[in-house]
Amino acid sequence: MELEKNNRMNYLISFYENLLTSKQKEYIEEYYVDDFSLSEIAENYQVSRQAVYDNIQRTEKILEEYESKLHLYHNFLKCNQQLKDIQQYVSQHYTDQKLSELLKQLDQSLG
Repeated sequence: MELEKNNRMNYLISFYENLLTSKQKEYIEEYYVDDFSLSEIAENYQVSRQAVYDNIQRTEKILEEYESKLHLYHNFLKCNQQLKDIQQYVSQHYTDQKLSELLKQLDQSLG
């Protein structure tokens, strides 16, 4: 469960980071992307651990609100699933190497 939340937060950060304040972005990236502890972040910014925790909680909520309105992460997952379905269909019904290669490149570019 924790891994799923971390993955989701990392995607939400990448999609919506430009909508965050610099402090929100710094704290949330250090916590989720760089895997710093609350204490490490607090020490880096010379604030309390509680202040970092509160900021991260608020930022998580903000990211979830952006997602509920803009659906970038949801659409990303949907596109990835559709691509996998197309890849499976092509592999079962076509022998065209060029088509397979193009789908593979598309998959890599979506990350």
